[in-house]
Amino acid sequence: MSFSTYSDTKRIAPEALATFRERIPGKTLATLNGSFDLMHAGHLEIIYAASLKADILLVALNSDASIQQYKSPQRPIVTLEYRLRLMSALAFVDFVTWFDETDPCKLLRTVRPDVHVNGADWGSDCIEASTLKEIGARLEIIPLVEGLSTSSLIQKIKSL
Repeated sequence: MSFSTYSDTKRIAPEALATFRERIPGKTLATLNGSFDLMHAGHLEIIYAASLKADILLVALNSDASIQQYKSPQRPIVTLEYRLRLMSALAFVDFVTWFDETDPCKLLRTVRPDVHVNGADWGSDCIEASTLKEIGARLEIIPLVEGLSTSSLIQKIKSL
């Protein structure tokens, strides 16, 4: 099996999210979202921590257009296709999907996770908080790894 074929086994297309929970009956679901552009050790820490919060971890990636809207027209550095492949290569990620909006609230209403994970930089007053309350999901905040961010990596690369 090729890597791209393996990667496809973990992908859930956005249009299939409405019936996703039927694939995992009796299992608890954790979600985590983000751009995960230029994946680094800080990303791995939060992804792994998220995987420990439920039986199944679904990671939702911002599409390229979404990242361009909320970060910069020059981003992402790594396109969605390759970010999906990178994410699905992680053993502790069960499934991966993507979304075009600038926030994951529509996706969260659709998949109805038991727990949603965010980094401490977003805090408990994050944009998802009211949606999570509405659907009865728990919010888990994970501490950041100091000094690790995609922005700092970009600056370091530019300075070389």
